[in-house]
Amino acid sequence: MRLHNDLTRTLEPFTPLVPGRVTFYNCGPTVYDRIHIGNARNLVVADTLRRYLRYRGYQVTFVQNFTDVDDKIIRRARELGIGERELADQMIAEYFQDADALGVERADVHPRVTDHIPEIIEHIAALEALGFAYVIPGDGVYYRVTRKPDYGKLSNRNLAELQAGARVEVSAQKEHPMDFALWKFQKEDEIAWDSPWGKGRPGWHIECSVMARRYLGDTLDIHAGGEDLIFPHHENEIAQSEPVTGRPLARYWIHNGMLTIGGEKMSKSEGNFWYLRDVLQRYSGEVVRFYLLSAHYRKPLEWSDELVAAARSGLERLHNAVHNLRHLARSAERTEASDQERDLLADLTARFRQRFQEAMDDDLNTALAQSVLFELAAECNRRIGPGASRALAEGALELFRELGGVLGILGSALVEEESLDAEIERLIALRQAARKARNFAEADRIRDQLRAMGIILEDTPTGVRWRRA
Repeated sequence: MRLHNDLTRTLEPFTPLVPGRVTFYNCGPTVYDRIHIGNARNLVVADTLRRYLRYRGYQVTFVQNFTDVDDKIIRRARELGIGERELADQMIAEYFQDADALGVERADVHPRVTDHIPEIIEHIAALEALGFAYVIPGDGVYYRVTRKPDYGKLSNRNLAELQAGARVEVSAQKEHPMDFALWKFQKEDEIAWDSPWGKGRPGWHIECSVMARRYLGDTLDIHAGGEDLIFPHHENEIAQSEPVTGRPLARYWIHNGMLTIGGEKMSKSEGNFWYLRDVLQRYSGEVVRFYLLSAHYRKPLEWSDELVAAARSGLERLHNAVHNLRHLARSAERTEASDQERDLLADLTARFRQRFQEAMDDDLNTALAQSVLFELAAECNRRIGPGASRALAEGALELFRELGGVLGILGSALVEEESLDAEIERLIALRQAARKARNFAEADRIRDQLRAMGIILEDTPTGVRWRRA
């Protein structure tokens, strides 16, 4: 398995610090509002990488934080007339609702900044003792970037080239324009905690350094996030972590490309975004996830209704192949596979599993992995048909379950459907009788009745195939 490491800017063999175990930190949302579809790409990419690492046999410890104290949270809470904690609690619940719809699995730990204030203060004190932090009276505690000679190594820029990013604090008293806040002194009526320097709250960057170390150790195997976090956030994480631990913060830095609209980055600050919740009113979470994995994670991905609709059609092709196999398994007259069928299943499994793994091993190439599933569907449709044994059909289904599960798709198609209740069975039998009697109007009426009950019938050469809508 190889991953592109943004620290070295090369494609490297993946070798975790401890054989067989992976520590993985992904930067989570600032919970002042619901997430938008651009945020969702990072969630899906990180979740897919985690799934694939587990598939390859690694024991993965995955941590994703919530930033629950921040300028935006304070402003939004005031607008709503509620406390910061109440707002954060609400938005975290909204986050989980959206992430669950995308099939994003919960992290092993979802730490919150406000639950780790003592560790943050301790870390800042350690930086101050080492000469990396200084106090600006009436402002806060700042990190001294000139103290770290390799500052800028992740973004591949030196101090002379760097310019302030979106969240770089401006102060005339800073020693260097790139110095950033570790602790912000309290302003009027702001949430604050006691510290050796005065009441205040953490700066943005310090939280991830502290929480990553708390749950994953001094050196992580993988640190991930959107490419917009490379500078300043991840650069500053490195700067404030490594002097204290004396070790590299992370072995592999993984960043996904941005979602764009009309070629422009999607962001709330620019106003060109859609809330994920609104998108999920139009497309299923599985369709959204499938589309977000349809391009290599490092490349920008354009969002448009036309492109997402095309992805939905592609996903339906995979669903149809699975439904066809389920129908063959249910209606099979033979249980055991013949020697020829066993050879066929072994060939399909070996070939497509290998090709799928080769795609995913090549820097998580989910677009190529999707194409492997399309080819598997086409071959199953061509080579597994009427008269197939239950063992063959179920074996092919298991292969779809295995590979689709890595991408977090096909779950609904692969769920074991419940037996039809007596009324639905009666209606299907009546429809078949009407068709046999060439009473097509009655057959169509019953079909429409079943559709209203959430049962979709498909007439195929091998008989009636049904599925839930």
